[in-house]
Amino acid sequence: MTPQDASRRTRELCGLAPVIPVLVVEDAGKARPLAEALVAGGLPVLEVTLRTPAALEAIRAMAEVPGGHVGAGTLISAEDVRAAKAAGATFGVSPGATDALLAACEEEGLPLLAGAATASEAMRLLARGYDMLKFFPAEASGGSAALKALGGPLPQVSFCPTGGVSPGNAGDYLKLSTVPCVGGSWIAPADLVTAEDWGAIEAKAREAAGLSG
Repeated sequence: MTPQDASRRTRELCGLAPVIPVLVVEDAGKARPLAEALVAGGLPVLEVTLRTPAALEAIRAMAEVPGGHVGAGTLISAEDVRAAKAAGATFGVSPGATDALLAACEEEGLPLLAGAATASEAMRLLARGYDMLKFFPAEASGGSAALKALGGPLPQVSFCPTGGVSPGNAGDYLKLSTVPCVGGSWIAPADLVTAEDWGAIEAKAREAAGLSG
């Protein structure tokens, strides 16, 4: 997969809903009903972070949910990429980008939302052919004001801000012309997942699906 094809696909995914839920799944047995609740609430694109032993099994379960697009987050190495693809991930997300990681995604045909926080990082990825990126860590890197400033010299690059994004500031990002969506973890908080309160999570998803700039 070429970087241009990868960016085209990630741009399509980022255009499906204003929020991509960022999920830390501790119990793979709850993965499918969690995904079903989020998709039913209008958030079809899901990122499962590879931060728990259950993550790959959770991706496998979520990949079977009709209407969902499940990706693997926190991709760091080529091994992560291969494991995520084998588990059924249809896209990847990384906090940054290395040549080895980009090459692995291109070789495996896994569209990557690569992370960038500075103009130099964004320019380097753009030069390789990636123009749909993750802005991370968003709030710690200056928030919507910093991203607006980056959009001046780099209007051809779009971003999905993630890291510190909440219902209170999501609209500030979404009003930027370079931001089709944001990534957020508030939609599926651990207490609701533990309680298996899928109705409450679906309601949070529906609220998030209605966000705009």
